[in-house]
Amino acid sequence: MEATTKIKKSVLIRQQKEAAKAIVGGQAVAKLNDCPTSPRKMRLVVDLIRGENVFKALNILKFTNKEAAARVEKLLFSAIKNWEAKNEGKSVDESNLIVKEVSVGGGRQLKRLRPAPQGRGYRIRKRSNHVTLIVDSKNDNN
Repeated sequence: MEATTKIKKSVLIRQQKEAAKAIVGGQAVAKLNDCPTSPRKMRLVVDLIRGENVFKALNILKFTNKEAAARVEKLLFSAIKNWEAKNEGKSVDESNLIVKEVSVGGGRQLKRLRPAPQGRGYRIRKRSNHVTLIVDSKNDNN
């Protein structure tokens, strides 16, 4: 009877991540966690760039007059750099990069109390969000 070795879950996860990194090319992901803006306000900005060309999206974010736009612009730069690192030798200009997916999810809430009349306290929820941005090259077939 052969002795089987059980692999720890953490080692298995690390091996899966390394295997995913070994795949060259394809889409690149950038994440922003616990951004101190409410998800509703962030979605207003993110909806402007979904499905757009990367350079057009950068221009939109640059001239959008919202506080969340600066954070999303920085995240988009990060996604572009991740794509460049994953796709060695390819140019961003020639590959026609687009913002493939953008999703905003609710993060944790900081709960605070604000003094109110007659000794009461009103609850204030300071919301945060998580943003995931995926950049990929546009196929000529689609």
